[in-house]
Amino acid sequence: MSVRELTRDLVSIPSHQDEGAAGDYVEDWLRRETDANVTRDEVGNVIARRGEGGASLALVGHHDVVAPAPSQLEGGGYVVDERDGRLYGRGAADMKGAVAAAMLAFQAADPAGELVFASFVGEEVGGVGARHAIEHDFAPDYAVVGEGSTNYSRLDVTDVAVAHRGRRGSTITARGTAAHASEPDAGENAIYRAVDAVDAIRNLEPPTVEVAGEPLEGHVTATEIDGGSGINVVPDSCTLTVDERTVPGERVDLESVAALPGVEWTVDQDLPPMRCEDDGFAERVLEVARAVQLDASNPPELVTKPHATDAGWLAQAGTECVVYGPSEPGEAHTATESVSIRVLERCLETYQRLASTGWKRGG
Repeated sequence: MSVRELTRDLVSIPSHQDEGAAGDYVEDWLRRETDANVTRDEVGNVIARRGEGGASLALVGHHDVVAPAPSQLEGGGYVVDERDGRLYGRGAADMKGAVAAAMLAFQAADPAGELVFASFVGEEVGGVGARHAIEHDFAPDYAVVGEGSTNYSRLDVTDVAVAHRGRRGSTITARGTAAHASEPDAGENAIYRAVDAVDAIRNLEPPTVEVAGEPLEGHVTATEIDGGSGINVVPDSCTLTVDERTVPGERVDLESVAALPGVEWTVDQDLPPMRCEDDGFAERVLEVARAVQLDASNPPELVTKPHATDAGWLAQAGTECVVYGPSEPGEAHTATESVSIRVLERCLETYQRLASTGWKRGG
């Protein structure tokens, strides 16, 4: 079975509300086409293992997707279209194409040690599947996460991402005392306190770290505000949401905002950043990627990635991770989502070579 055919099969299966059918397909295929030990946990993660000895390598993806656009739906399934060397459909880029490449590489490799395949659920809603697996002792030594790393350094190159930003989403609540607007001094205006918080956020200095010779910058942004109950009422409550893009090892000082009078801070979501600390692993993956892409006009590079992935949860738990996959910037979550078939074949070959020849430089 080709990576094109397997990707078409996976993309056609709806998995934005219930990943069960897609997980069934992945599990059944692995049981039928490999001699691996295949498990399916209670949340729906599919994990398979083969080979033994030494440090373990996991090929990691997810089979859930975001909700499709109307044009990507037909009958009870997803539309899959092929033209100009690309497959179009919800999940083609993010990230069923990479899952298909990892499945075929897992099947074909002669493992240099313990080789693990994992396709998680719930990546799009905060890493539900990855977190569950980690809590239940999923702990590979190394992982290649198949999220997008194509066309980062240059066009027609699949790079090796050795770091990415995380995302912390917060709610700032300003409390005051209600009063009639004709006597504003009788109350404490929560909107004014919220404005003080916004000013403090604007004055924060987001951290920047250097990875692979380039800066990885954090950001903090007030994104929503809501307060007040009437034109003639001094409000006693006002909330605002804050989107923070985090970098490995550093955080912006939101504690200082929470120290303002009448201000409370609640963290709603905290997706961790990732940084590969094992240079030998990163260089080995790059070495294999360059060998596979010898025909490329420019060789792959070590790069950073702006988006959070399940690699953040794995790295936080102690797995050394890189990101290497076919999706290109601007493809995921769009009504015209697509993936290059040639790049899928490139990723398949890279995963298979790495799994068969060893994943640590000099080891």
